[in-house]
Amino acid sequence: MDGELRIKIKYKHMTQSIYPCLWFDGQAEEAATLYCSIFTNSAITEKNPIVVRFELDGFRVMGLNGGPKFPINPAISFFVYCTSEEETESIYNALIPEGKAMMPLDTYPWSKKYGWLQDKFGMTWQLSVVDKPGTPFSIKPCFLFTSSQFGRAEEAINFYSFVFPKASTDLLIHYEEGDANAGKVMYSEFQLNNYTLIAMDGPGEHGYTFSEGVSLVVECETQEEIDHYWNKLSEGGREDMCGWLKDKFGVSWQIVPSMLGKLMSDPQKAPRVMQAFLQMRKFEIAKLLKA
Repeated sequence: MDGELRIKIKYKHMTQSIYPCLWFDGQAEEAATLYCSIFTNSAITEKNPIVVRFELDGFRVMGLNGGPKFPINPAISFFVYCTSEEETESIYNALIPEGKAMMPLDTYPWSKKYGWLQDKFGMTWQLSVVDKPGTPFSIKPCFLFTSSQFGRAEEAINFYSFVFPKASTDLLIHYEEGDANAGKVMYSEFQLNNYTLIAMDGPGEHGYTFSEGVSLVVECETQEEIDHYWNKLSEGGREDMCGWLKDKFGVSWQIVPSMLGKLMSDPQKAPRVMQAFLQMRKFEIAKLLKA
């Protein structure tokens, strides 16, 4: 049996949570408060001076007060499928004050009501009414492959689907023959361990690509899981500090132990744990527990 296939089978029972992290310049709580006021069934679930965690109708997000170094850009946006045109318009109007329209709220060939905006914190949102009545409300991270990454969306989907043990491609639409972008990905939806993401190739000049401004967090139960994701996702990319890495497409990931939050909530242990992981690239659970 091929060695890579053995690894995939070995990790088929791994359990972890995937969610986006937004990099703010001291505005994480302000942004989380605004977003929770707009979306129903939403709340801040945890906060401290560095990290604010919140959920938007079940969609889990982490806000990080990381400073001015990595501003958010549109390479990864949140795609929101709304249940009605009225809901689409309401959310759009609530998010756009002090922001800007990237594509005005209007009727487009792919949607009766769609708009793409950048809010005052720099986060971008694509809002669209669902095309089939009865489809539930949802929020999904959306990758836009631009600049040097243009045309690599399908390659990335295949790569991520190999890295994550439970993966599927639910929808893959290419630009048609005769189009200048024929063969490139117009729109796709795929799942990594039951977490749905969107990927598209973005033709034209955009002036941005993936950055630490929006990253994806993978919480792992064991060191074995951390090793697997760290080693595979960093291939052809770059290892950074404190569990951060860039993959070969430039997308930033945080591979972290799920117990980290519990360790950091212990006021006596937290300073030692922080000092320990500040010295690490890949997280080492044994060293955190000994701290």
